[in-house]
Amino acid sequence: MNDLRDVFHRPLRSLRVSVTDRCNMRCRYCMPQAEYVWLPRDSILTFEEIDRLLGIFVGLGVVKLRLTGGEPLLRHDLPALVSRLTRHPLTDSALTTNGVLLARYAAPLREAGLDRVTVSLDTLRPERMVAFARSARHSEVLEGIEAATRVGFTRIKLNTVVIRGFNDDEIVDVLEYARTRGLEARFIEYMDVGGATGWSMDQVVSQREILEIISRRYGRVDPVGRMGAAPAEQFALADGTTFGVVASTTAPFCRTCDRARLTADGTWLLCLYTESGLDLRELLRTGASDADIAARVAETWRARTDRGAEERASLGDRGVLYPLEGLRADPRREMHTRGG
Repeated sequence: MNDLRDVFHRPLRSLRVSVTDRCNMRCRYCMPQAEYVWLPRDSILTFEEIDRLLGIFVGLGVVKLRLTGGEPLLRHDLPALVSRLTRHPLTDSALTTNGVLLARYAAPLREAGLDRVTVSLDTLRPERMVAFARSARHSEVLEGIEAATRVGFTRIKLNTVVIRGFNDDEIVDVLEYARTRGLEARFIEYMDVGGATGWSMDQVVSQREILEIISRRYGRVDPVGRMGAAPAEQFALADGTTFGVVASTTAPFCRTCDRARLTADGTWLLCLYTESGLDLRELLRTGASDADIAARVAETWRARTDRGAEERASLGDRGVLYPLEGLRADPRREMHTRGG
């Protein structure tokens, strides 16, 4: 395996690929506005281009792939792309989805070789989903989770972004929903990135608070640790149920971060908080060889010093990362474009 390392000795092991910037929900921490500037259709990477880039990244040490969006299931014929990508020697391939279309695509994705799915489930209350995400398709999300279980996906994770005053009273409900179905709940601290234009620190429910809420219901909670460079720290209940907490806001894990992101239009980002990235689409479409692209990627990674979440955590007066006008100036700053 290529042992490409950055300035802080972090390897390049995980690649998140956004396959579309479009989404069929409008979650308040990601896409809270009514109108958006979409990436031009002809700028979106083709299946062939994504496949080629993944091959280059695998050659540089990437072993884990996660497909994201926007909502990735809106990308036409996504199972065909999965089938191409899973031919590469990966140790793990996963998809993050809001679950609305998952019941339709669970079986084809499994047949295409996808290993795992993660479903965003911020609330178990349909009326809250309408208020929070402007979608009345809550039942379809639950049907998608059931379908993923039925077709044989294992290690299904449920991502819940916890926001004070919105869903912090559902932490135990979500954990119980996951526990009784053999799924893994992951609670995520509200982050000040991309479309979170209404973010404020007082809305953040910290890992410590989340654990206190859970322990009041279930008793003792034991730390299990972090699985490699995974973003979630694992915890276990007395009955063996495990769950994760991603404490990116109050306890960043930048020093072990081994992941980078590829936007739907081919910009390679070294950090979720980064301002700009390397335009790989331009290299692809102007005739650069695989060796040329690999050399540029390697050079860029070796110079990487990004510690975005740690730097944000150190700010005394912390506000939103980008105000609305800043997002409109560059759609690549949006969470739905860079894949979260």
